[in-house]
Order: sequence, then C-alpha cells, then structure tokens
Amino acid sequence: MQTPRIQQTPKRALLYCAGGGIGDSLVASLVARALRRRFTLVDALTLPAHRSLLERVPDVDRTLVDEGEERALARRLALHSYDACVVTWATARTARVPALAAIPVRVGQARRFYSFRFTERIVVRSERGDVTSHWSQILLDFARALDCDTDDGCYRFVPTARDEREASELVAASSPFIILNPCNAVASARGVWPLEGWASLARALWERFGMRVVVTGSAADARFADGIADLVQLSDVVSVAGKTTVGGFGALARKASAFVGITTGSMHVAAAVGCPTVGIFPFQSDFPDRWAPLGAKTAVVRPSFPCHRGDTKERCRDYACVAELDLPRILAAVESLRE
Repeated sequence: MQTPRIQQTPKRALLYCAGGGIGDSLVASLVARALRRRFTLVDALTLPAHRSLLERVPDVDRTLVDEGEERALARRLALHSYDACVVTWATARTARVPALAAIPVRVGQARRFYSFRFTERIVVRSERGDVTSHWSQILLDFARALDCDTDDGCYRFVPTARDEREASELVAASSPFIILNPCNAVASARGVWPLEGWASLARALWERFGMRVVVTGSAADARFADGIADLVQLSDVVSVAGKTTVGGFGALARKASAFVGITTGSMHVAAAVGCPTVGIFPFQSDFPDRWAPLGAKTAVVRPSFPCHRGDTKERCRDYACVAELDLPRILAAVESLRE
C-alpha cells in the first residue's frame, strides 16, 4: 500500500477512539504511540467517560471529548489543523466528523456504508476470519496505513499524585494485598452473576499467599463485590467496589502484589501500570488471544467449563463457568507471575 501523501513536516494527528469500554480506549492508545513515528503531536478524541483514562496515558498529548452536535464538534477540531485522523471505532458519526473538520487524511474501517468518508480504508482482520491476532495489532493496522508502527506493544497508564492519595486512603501501604476483580459489566447487569465461585477464589488466594484480598469493581458492581466479601467472612477480604476513580484504581493496582480478575477494562489498566496480571476468560465465546492483558507480567486462564451450546455472556442462563471457576489453574497462574 502506498503511504498517503502528508505535508513534508507533519505536525498534528488525531486518534479518534470513541466507543466500547475503557479497555478499548487503552488498547487504542497504542495507535497514538505509533503515530509519533511521523507526527510531533498526537491528540485523542474520546467518550466523556474515557477522558480521565486517556489523560493518564503518556502517549497522548491532549484529550478531547466527543460530545455535542457534529458540525460544532468539527469546527472545534478544525481549529487544531490536524494533518491526519485515525478512527479506531468507526460509526457514521466518527466517519462524518473528521470529514466535516476537513482533516485531509482520514483512516478508518472499510466495508461500511459510511466508509467512503475515509481517505484510507482498512479491512479489519477479524472480518477475514482472524480470531487470534490481538486487538492492538488489528488497530495498529490503521496506523500502518500511514507508515506508522511501534515495537513496544504494551500500553501505559500513569496515575497522578492525587490518584496515589486516593489509593492510600483505601489500603495501608505497608500491608501486601491482591486485587480480585470479579465483575463483568454486561453479565452483572443481568442480576444473576454467581458469587460462590469468586468467594471460593478469594478464600483460596488468601490461604495460598497469605495476603489481604481487595475486591474491586465499579459502583454498579458494588452489590456483587460486597456480596463476595460477605460470603467469605474474613477480615482480610474486603470490598472497595465503587470507591475508586479510574486513576485511583490504577494507583491501587500499582501497589498490589497481583491482579486477578475477569476480562474487563480494569484488567488492562492493571497490566498498564505494571501489576502482575492474571486475566480470567471463563466463557467459551471469549477470545483470549485477542483481549489478553498487555504487560511485562501477565497470564491468561482460558475457558475450561463445558458451556451450554450457544452460550455467551449476554445470554447465558446460569453462568455455571463462573460458579465453578478453575481454582487450581488460576492459583498456578498467579504463582507463575510471582516467581
């Protein structure tokens, strides 16, 4: 593919990553790092809920928020005179806005009714049957269209001093602990998330490693996280779900001896701050190769439970795989990262 012609000394690029969860935006931040091969300034345009995440990513110079009427947003973007825009979460809106802002080079997904608005159109590998490439490599294909790439495939997240104070108020710095993050937003919202398997895992972590277990999650997950701590009935197993910001969680993970949890954005943040991270992928419909945490010390526990035919986390009848977590494999994974 011929590299699109950009002015001889390109200065500004925009990473438009407005969609999905915080894990999606953190993975997309690797595109910002790749763009630095040709651009001296790389901004990000993201969802309001993801702004605080990307403000802590050192590969992003400035974080803008995708909100408001399209033409008004495009006028604000035009003031920055971007030379190129890479759209990693393509929708009709994210295709129109860069075009309305008259950004000359616009890279986005092919095979969509709005794809004509992109000047460079990339076919996503997964649409060709690829189920093993990590999502970061799929997104980096968009940067590669601009002759931009990176050899460093680990995202970064840097908590602030305020984040560190928030974490210190939750846990004493002198006492080692393990984070257990048991909640999946999609499945938990259905209200039938089993607690017994996670309670057994919390107790097993405490028994094996002799450390406190801090159960984390969002405010929406608090009833499940609190319920797990109540089931275990140990003073060394406590819930802080709903009590941290994304920055505070990152600072908490940086202090932790390990993170053990279901595949979520929190798993990616933990890996990004350098915490030894074990990602649990309980569903047969999961793609662990695609969404594994990226970091120096990470491990994945793949699904082993024989799910009902056609089960996914959105429609499983009982989440039996979560009630029957493979404790020996999870503990072995944690042990492997502590060696």
